[in-house]
Amino acid sequence: MSAPRLSVVVTRRLPQPVETRLRELFDVELSKDDAKMSREALVEAMKRADILVPCVTDRIEASMLAQAGKQLKLIANYGAGVDHIDVSSARERGVLVSNTPGVVTEDTADMTMALILAVTRRIPEGLSTMQSGSWGGWAPTAFMGHRIGGKRLGILGMGRIGQAVARRAAAFGMEIHYHNRKRVHPDIEAELGARYWDSLDQMVARMDVISVNCPHTPSTFHLLNARRLKILKPEAVIVNTSRGEVIDENALTRALRAGELAGAGLDVFEHGTEINPRLRAQPNVVLLPHMGSATVEGRIEMGEKVLINIKTFADGHRPPDLVVPAMI
Repeated sequence: MSAPRLSVVVTRRLPQPVETRLRELFDVELSKDDAKMSREALVEAMKRADILVPCVTDRIEASMLAQAGKQLKLIANYGAGVDHIDVSSARERGVLVSNTPGVVTEDTADMTMALILAVTRRIPEGLSTMQSGSWGGWAPTAFMGHRIGGKRLGILGMGRIGQAVARRAAAFGMEIHYHNRKRVHPDIEAELGARYWDSLDQMVARMDVISVNCPHTPSTFHLLNARRLKILKPEAVIVNTSRGEVIDENALTRALRAGELAGAGLDVFEHGTEINPRLRAQPNVVLLPHMGSATVEGRIEMGEKVLINIKTFADGHRPPDLVVPAMI
């Protein structure tokens, strides 16, 4: 007699091929309307599931884990970032946490370059003019932006995505600089032509473009705070495709409104969907709805990693993408 299939609860709609495979392998409960689960619904899901598959919109705190059923043994996160999950509390209760690292590296790096170009070349302003039908024809001084070739790019976080951004930016002729928790291997620096800055203050004061590519941790919360934003050049541009909490969003808004920064391109926000309306009103700001990983290929690969983590766990082995508190 075969063992009963594991009970899996998925909090949001996933790509169809991923959902189909989940149905084939497990006793799965899929999201029907793709609405964000309430706190209460998440707790109820953890009471009945062997495995929970959440995503970045699902905050899982210690008080919620305390109410989970004893059968919950794995939180297989659909996404690389796990700052929305209390990993330490989960491990204390015998619940493993896995994620999906690496699969959205190229997609996020592409989006970073898209935002750099969109802000520096004023693409949204041009698009808005054309869509409104108000364009009166070419003029020598209309929509003048800045070239990015020869400009200094400062990368905050030189992991997989930071390095992918560096490769793209170098192809555009940008100078590559970076600040990281640890200096990368000299061979990587040589390959990227990258200069390491131990002092974040000294780096950001000299950059033309800042790209945020570090995770959100207690040590990176408001890494770009009001004081650091003040020392950026007024011609500088900030792009963030990582986590909104790394930037003090109110301070950034004040700096942009005061003309202390040239512009910003943001795909993530400090307070989720609650975006400062003054930030939205800035003509030199490009805002995107967390699209960095939004490719068909990337989202399916994320799902495949979730499947591998669950199947490996179900077979009695350690999930290959296990997250431990020391990694955070």
